[in-house]
Amino acid sequence: MLTLNDVSKVYKVGTFGGQELRAVSDVSFDVKDGEMVSLIGESGSGKSTIGKMILRLISTSSGAIHFNDVNVSSLKGGALKEYYRSVQGVFQDPFSTYNPIFKADRVFEVIREEFFPKMAASQWHAKLEKSLVAVGLNPEHVLDKFPHQLSGGQLQRFLIARALLLDVRFLVADEIISMLDASTRVDVLNLLADLKTRGLSILFITHDLSLAYYISERAVILYRGCVVEMGATGRIFDNPLHPYTRMLMAAVPRVDKKWGEVEVELDRKHPVTPGGCVYFERCSGADKDCATRPRLVEAEHDHLVACCRC
Repeated sequence: MLTLNDVSKVYKVGTFGGQELRAVSDVSFDVKDGEMVSLIGESGSGKSTIGKMILRLISTSSGAIHFNDVNVSSLKGGALKEYYRSVQGVFQDPFSTYNPIFKADRVFEVIREEFFPKMAASQWHAKLEKSLVAVGLNPEHVLDKFPHQLSGGQLQRFLIARALLLDVRFLVADEIISMLDASTRVDVLNLLADLKTRGLSILFITHDLSLAYYISERAVILYRGCVVEMGATGRIFDNPLHPYTRMLMAAVPRVDKKWGEVEVELDRKHPVTPGGCVYFERCSGADKDCATRPRLVEAEHDHLVACCRC
């Protein structure tokens, strides 16, 4: 359904844009019909940048993103509008999505005005009610409310319902539960899992390994804008191969280990080698062979890793 081929994003920074910041570097992966893929990495790894490029909120510097064999970057006018009928995004902070002076259901009116201007009022209200019920909301309790009168979980469900109104086929879920309380997180995760069983494809962007393991079939591990490991979620979690992935696994809080035992490897630093492995400076096992950037290779079926020592 969605394919990224050697996608990169480079920003011009510094005085008069004289320097470059490579936020994403030659990233390739795909998301199949009805599949949930987790995009995992720490802050600044390029996760949200990839999501924004998929949603055409920012452009790609190189490479291509294809949705059903159509190059997303070439879409304009009506073709781009049709793309948004199929592809939508939900982001981390639900409160920033709403204008506080308007009632929350205004997000639905915008959809109606833009995509369903000729639909009869009765038909529209039936469609709206169906989408709200699908995300576990009671229309009588949430419509006609201001954003501050609804919880973060309800506002996120509103945004998912907005996407369902368009009969979307692909959803970019960018850290959508990180600002929610624990009980609401489970509800939203189960909602996403239910939508997936109905055929919705989801790119689940997160820094939380446990959530990725719980909800996705496949995972992509990012470090400094590069894919260092990807494949079936179970294979990666049962047998993490890249040093960065193993560090992430070790950093998950445990009651039987002290943090000092986890952090020790981060103290073993090496000089940065331009063009070499992006994890070189933090890797305790780095040697001269790591001076060349490794390519993703298949270590086992449906499990790829970019490490010259694996």
